[in-house]
Amino acid sequence: MRNVFRALGFWEKTLIVVLLLIAGGMFVYWVSALYTANTQETPEYGGRYREGIVGQPRYINPILSQTSDADADLVQLVFAGLYKYNIEGKLDFHVAESLAVSEDGKTYTVKLKEGVLFHDGIEVTADDVAFTVQVIQNPTNKSPLRQNWQTVDVRVVDKYTVLFELRKPYFGFLENLTVGILPKHLWSEISPDRFLLADYNLAPIGCGPYRYEGITKDSNGDILEYELRAFEKFFGGAPYISQFVLHFYSDEESLIDGYLRKEISGMQGISDEGVSRLSERKRTIIREIKTPRSFAVFFNQTGSIALAFDEVREALNRGTNRKAIIDDLLGGRGTEATGPFLPFMEEYAADLAWPTYDQEYANRLLDEKGWTRNGEGIREKNGVTLTIELVIPDWPELVKTSELLKAQWQSLGITAEVTVMSPGDLQRNALQTREYQALLYGEQPMLDQDPYSFWHSSQKRESGLNLALFDNTNADEVLTAARETLDREKRRSLYRDFQTIYLAEMPALFLFSPSYLSVSDGSVFGMSTEKMNASSERFGDASRWYVKTKRIWKK
Repeated sequence: MRNVFRALGFWEKTLIVVLLLIAGGMFVYWVSALYTANTQETPEYGGRYREGIVGQPRYINPILSQTSDADADLVQLVFAGLYKYNIEGKLDFHVAESLAVSEDGKTYTVKLKEGVLFHDGIEVTADDVAFTVQVIQNPTNKSPLRQNWQTVDVRVVDKYTVLFELRKPYFGFLENLTVGILPKHLWSEISPDRFLLADYNLAPIGCGPYRYEGITKDSNGDILEYELRAFEKFFGGAPYISQFVLHFYSDEESLIDGYLRKEISGMQGISDEGVSRLSERKRTIIREIKTPRSFAVFFNQTGSIALAFDEVREALNRGTNRKAIIDDLLGGRGTEATGPFLPFMEEYAADLAWPTYDQEYANRLLDEKGWTRNGEGIREKNGVTLTIELVIPDWPELVKTSELLKAQWQSLGITAEVTVMSPGDLQRNALQTREYQALLYGEQPMLDQDPYSFWHSSQKRESGLNLALFDNTNADEVLTAARETLDREKRRSLYRDFQTIYLAEMPALFLFSPSYLSVSDGSVFGMSTEKMNASSERFGDASRWYVKTKRIWKK
């Protein structure tokens, strides 16, 4: 064979080599194609993920973390509660295995999963759950959650069963059970006067998917990096990503700078203004997550003669272009809001006649009701001018929103006189005193919303959240009944009744719900949260995130 090959000419040899290379390439291609067709990509254990966060961690403690996003993020990774929110923002069992509720809705009996371990290897029991609640209830510990637990008694039934007794039924009680469980064997040794100073607040031990590994600080003592390692004995299954590192930045600008320098692979909660810089890094992926946060103009009908007219409030609702505001302010990343319940909430009554943008209808309505335009184009009626004093907090997004509203309302013959207040001034001189005609502000309920705090008449003064000073006896009865029933269908029916009352009154002009923006460089997979109540809940499925993959044969 060798002699035959030598006898061939140059071009003949070249042709044979080329043909062999083609044949070899085709063989490799078909083998690769067959392998790909008969295998599938699946997550692999290992790797590292780096995420950037604005702020500094201080209390990585589930009963203290509510006032800091940095703390809450770490708590979500390190701790676990009886319940958790899934990717759709609904409650699921977590450490809890089963639940029984008494007929009167006042007693909740929760059975824990057996074999759940803290990071130090000690098993989680009902004693730890009861201890956590008692620590929250102790005023010395200054937990922001204390108010939610003041009317709840907790009792250990056996090693894996805990009982909660409420003084009166409340459908939202299970949300309280998402709080992370503290290890009693560690925290019971710490006196209340040392609780806030305990080392475990920065080097915590929980039963969540990740365990504390270490901290890197700068010369000023500020935390630069916080390293977590996968807890292989996590009851929900060992996390795929072995090393989870959080980097901390002073503000959004420095956070984005760090992302563009490739210090981190992901970051969360980026503003629309910040998004404009992300094109500088290739393969950037922006995910939108829905949250129940919304912004509205709340009408104080006792402070404005004009706003006391039904047709004025309806004209503002019909004549405001919400989509244009979302496009201009948020780059289209948001949901139009027309009432207290957002369209992606289960209780939203989609069959009702919610206001849609129709400037022609709004103008015609005001014309028919006798509001005529004066020489300056502003509408008047019986000596009342359609001039509305709009108070807003000094936040860039809301300042811009007010400018857009002012321009839109002008086409309706309505003038907006905008007053911008610092957060402190707004609290003292508007929110506490209720001295405003209209207030542009935000609401942050839960996805499984209890609108009582925002719309019941008992909440319309001083520290209450009823910013529209809404006072309707029928609405009060409906809201009270809804929060005390555990029957979801009955509660949904009651909330539909409330929305019907709201539409008849239109005590506010709801505008939009901004999407929460999750940014990554495409190196991490498995992020699947679609809806969430708080930003930390994006880590609810972090144990299923992965950065490495492998191929396995299809079954």
